[in-house]
Amino acid sequence: MKLIMENSDIRIDKELGNRNILSRSEIERLIKEGNILVNGKIVKPSYKVKVNDVIDINYEEKKLDIKPVDMKLNIVYEDDDIMVIDKPTGLVVHPGSGNTDNTLVNGLINYTNNLSDTNGVNRLGIVHRIDKDTSGLLLVAKNNRAHQILAEKFKNKEIKREYIALLCGVFKHDEATIDAPIGRDKLDRKKMTVTDKNSKRAVSHMKVLKRYKNYTLVKFRLETGRTHQIRVHAKYIGYPIFNDPVYNKEVIKGIGQFLHSYKMSFEHPITKKELSFVSKLPDYFQNYLDELEAEDNF
Repeated sequence: MKLIMENSDIRIDKELGNRNILSRSEIERLIKEGNILVNGKIVKPSYKVKVNDVIDINYEEKKLDIKPVDMKLNIVYEDDDIMVIDKPTGLVVHPGSGNTDNTLVNGLINYTNNLSDTNGVNRLGIVHRIDKDTSGLLLVAKNNRAHQILAEKFKNKEIKREYIALLCGVFKHDEATIDAPIGRDKLDRKKMTVTDKNSKRAVSHMKVLKRYKNYTLVKFRLETGRTHQIRVHAKYIGYPIFNDPVYNKEVIKGIGQFLHSYKMSFEHPITKKELSFVSKLPDYFQNYLDELEAEDNF
């Protein structure tokens, strides 16, 4: 595996640990064995990475026992190179520890044998992710050539993604830009937080679509793509996403969080055709908005 660093002045063991590629013990072992190289050279765990450092990680990926699962896939678009999937809330994108049977990848390998393996055998076809409880559009690569081009487009911010979210509270401004770096929460490694330590720049552009009595419907446009970015930024400004099970205490059981990947626009990696897709809000999301609308008009 080859990585190109975008950060600097962070210990290599911490930087790789934050990426959730390997466990910290595995990273430490590989560094000691000389199987993690920086610009072709062996380094110590205390080495601080620099921007554009090339990291080579030599390890044999542990293949999970991933079985095909007959799953109804909402395929918005498909050709020989890519697929666009409309993912429902509650569906994990790829297998991980403790979950190898009920992920989108299980459904994809049941549907087709043509999936990229650039990200390893446990993430076949997966170019990017959206959270388990986030619904909406997800891009899948069917071959490695398409995958590599799409990954570069994500890196260069050439793939435009927009989300619709329902925030708790009434946001007074019509538009806002949240420019706040995001890193791993020191107290809870499963969470992300706004921090200036071991973090990456994160920028979200927000526009109000409608205000309700106690909520605000907004559109987010991502300039960067950090883990949990919208959810963390929403909490940071004091208007967390409604029904977010991690970053908000106000939760309704039985339905997903009110965050939906509704629009994606990009240039096709092979044909160069401009493509744009829109996904309607899931029923639970739209029905709740209808209830809020009825309450406001009562």
